Amino acid sequence: MLRSWLNERAGRRGDPLFCTRTGRRLSRDAVAQRLSTHAQAAAQACPSLLDKSIHPHVLRHSCAMSLLQAGVDTTVIALWLGHAGVRSTDAYVHADMTIKEQALALTAPVSAKPGRYRPSDNVLAFLDSL
Repeated sequence: MLRSWLNERAGRRGDPLFCTRTGRRLSRDAVAQRLSTHAQAAAQACPSLLDKSIHPHVLRHSCAMSLLQAGVDTTVIALWLGHAGVRSTDAYVHADMTIKEQALALTAPVSAKPGRYRPSDNVLAFLDSL
């Protein structure tokens, strides 16, 4: 859908993607208002959205998470979002449980068997003697 809109707009690079009737870029408030209107309409079809806080920053966060899950480096994501440094982008890495699980899966030794540690009698006797 976005590609169709881009083709329809056929503007020059740097032209606003979403603009007012006069061709100027939308203000932050205008974007927030339109997003709120469409979120309310979406909540009619999907009631679980009613208790969600949907605002423009959610779009930035969703974009960052999609890029991260696609394997894009956090330094590139930081540049994309206009962050002054990579540290601002670190929160996205900490927020994604899937990435954490994938990292843990890479560290598990192939020969490791799941289970609980059971100390030998010698170890227990040593600990009792302390």
